[in-house]
Amino acid sequence: MNDIRAIVGEAACKSGPDAARYYEDPRGSFTGKDCVVVLPETTEQVSQIVRLCNSAGIAIIPYGGGTGVVAGQLSLDSDAAIILSLERMNRVRSVSPDDFVMVAEAGCVLENIHAEAERHDLMFPLSMASKGSCTIGGNLATNAGGIQVLRHGNARDLCVGIEAVLPSGDVLEELSPLRKNNTGYDLRHLLIGSEGTLGIITAASLTLKPLDPEAVTAFCAITSPADALRVLRALRTAIGNRMNGMELMSGFGVGLVCEHFPTLRNPFAGDHPWYLLIDAAGNPGVRDETEAALAECIEKGFIIDVVMAESEAQRSALWSLREHTPDANRKTGAFCSSDTAVPIGQIDAFVSGTHAAIAGVHEGLRTNSYGHIGDGNIHHNVFPPKGIPKADFLQAHPGIANGVRGAINEATLALGGSISAEHGIGRLKRKDLQEHASPSKMTVLRQIKQAIDPKNIMNPGALIDQSACAD
Repeated sequence: MNDIRAIVGEAACKSGPDAARYYEDPRGSFTGKDCVVVLPETTEQVSQIVRLCNSAGIAIIPYGGGTGVVAGQLSLDSDAAIILSLERMNRVRSVSPDDFVMVAEAGCVLENIHAEAERHDLMFPLSMASKGSCTIGGNLATNAGGIQVLRHGNARDLCVGIEAVLPSGDVLEELSPLRKNNTGYDLRHLLIGSEGTLGIITAASLTLKPLDPEAVTAFCAITSPADALRVLRALRTAIGNRMNGMELMSGFGVGLVCEHFPTLRNPFAGDHPWYLLIDAAGNPGVRDETEAALAECIEKGFIIDVVMAESEAQRSALWSLREHTPDANRKTGAFCSSDTAVPIGQIDAFVSGTHAAIAGVHEGLRTNSYGHIGDGNIHHNVFPPKGIPKADFLQAHPGIANGVRGAINEATLALGGSISAEHGIGRLKRKDLQEHASPSKMTVLRQIKQAIDPKNIMNPGALIDQSACAD
């Protein structure tokens, strides 16, 4: 550690109580080991640290904003690793309006990237509830999705270049804003979504887009997820790719948000079983076209009622109902939070099927289902029966969280889905991946890991079982 301290300085190395927040899981499901936390400030410092760790066989766990929920940023088994936080590497290196590209370091908070883009009358479309704390390096390492996937895609679709430090300590410099570059394997896409197991992303060239002159946000009351799919088809036909996103929210979930956050309220006078939060943007006229399409959906019986935001304040209030949902789940005592995806056309069957499967695990379990209707990524948050505290319930029923997660996975796979949609595998889902992925896929994953990181120092234990890589 003295060699590392010589690289970054004494103040940039933390441990014990000074580093307590780096060992915490945002949902309280895990507690990491008390590892030394190192905070480099430059790519060169990261390179030097990785070279030292590679020589000594010391494991490195990359750390972004700490918002990951699958324990990918924690060391659960050993305190011999170092946690390498990129938070001091938080500079926007350049913005090229002509190329529609921003080069940002991995530690840049997503919300700050949004603000910098807006300074140039541009936008960076990736957005999610944790935008005030998550970092772009973590977003790319997990290929984050967010609330505008329908129009703009996942994190990998918004990145044209990567700078990363490989396990050897060598720096991969691929930050060119080129849109066309057919010079062999695209290492950018190999690193995006690799969860820090193949290298440490230190900077990225991000795709910027023009600001839309007109935006529309609508909150709709509906009867079922089946009606949500009907609305989705109708709107995509009417306004095409001008729809940013469509979020499905359960009436139960909206009630939890309003209960825990009294300043927020359901815009409808009465309660409804399901809601849709719709966001679209484009040239002038998109609001009128969206309103006309929603009116037709009401006539056809797909929608019960609609509230349209008339100001930015109203738009923010409607989105707050969705963005506060994870916190409301936590405050209510969710003991299992899923992140799976199914084909869009299977969403109705998926919701009903998983609710039945969860009820079969234990009587009285409550489920809040919500998520991204446009890409099939519906989250299920499961709570103990009403009136039973989470801690008491888990103590009385050890292993039930794994039982519920298994039931959700089975329901997902039965419909041709994926056990991880946007949060990654981390350490939480590593055994699930091993169980459900094809042998050929697991073989290739291990071969790639072994070829690039033969000493297994890069986030060992995340994504792939480290013992399997040593075969």
